Amino acid sequence: MKTNYFVLVIFLSIFFQQETFSQFGFSHEVGVITGPVIFYSDYGQRNNIETNMKNVGYGVGLIHYMNFAYRADCNCYTRDTYFNDHFKVRTEISYHTSKLEHFGRWVDPSKTSLTADQLRGMRGSTSVFDIGSQLEYFPLSIRDFVAGSYKIAPFVSLGAHWVNYSPDNYTEFVPTEIGQPLYPDKYGEDARTTKPGTTWSVVWSFGFRYKLTRMSDLMLDGRWQYYFSNWVDGLNPDVPENKANDWIYWLNIGYVLYLD
Repeated sequence: MKTNYFVLVIFLSIFFQQETFSQFGFSHEVGVITGPVIFYSDYGQRNNIETNMKNVGYGVGLIHYMNFAYRADCNCYTRDTYFNDHFKVRTEISYHTSKLEHFGRWVDPSKTSLTADQLRGMRGSTSVFDIGSQLEYFPLSIRDFVAGSYKIAPFVSLGAHWVNYSPDNYTEFVPTEIGQPLYPDKYGEDARTTKPGTTWSVVWSFGFRYKLTRMSDLMLDGRWQYYFSNWVDGLNPDVPENKANDWIYWLNIGYVLYLD
């Protein structure tokens, strides 16, 4: 918890010290984001629509942008200052949570094996807090968009986030015989955890801004976030089909306010 508080203090210091940064010619934007999170985990069948659509959580976040397009030395038609008119630095603090179950062919009602019953009984969840930065690229001029020359501004982004996760798992399976294991063999004690942990992740996304008023935008953003750990969901079976770490797709809508 001390690490969480330390990171939060750093973020809030950056987030609210607008006057200090303004001395260097930056302008500032703040906003909120929220939307559904599809968690691609060790629960369910790989590449299965039912698994993807039903293991959906929800996320919220606070965002801050450093906008360089209004620096006094920004002549945005020269190569040297192209960066100023087409890039922003986004800092974010966010939280999302998901409930997880097994779906797909292995838990189909037609499956009557002990393993199928064990899988149907498994339940899990995870809560994820992360903080980090992304570099956003706008193909169109940021200055022209803010001035109202066009209503929609697409963007792509790439960045890294520090992650703190807290998984949980249990079973509702009731054994029909004495001594029957509660979990399938591949989800034994060594493949499950409820211990919180930390890791890093890479984030990439694409979306667009819609000019709502002179000082505010709506934003739609589709994000892929890949964790450098396979324990974020609390499961990590040592089997050949476990081919990738956990990752998410987050479709969020946001509101962004220009501060200066």
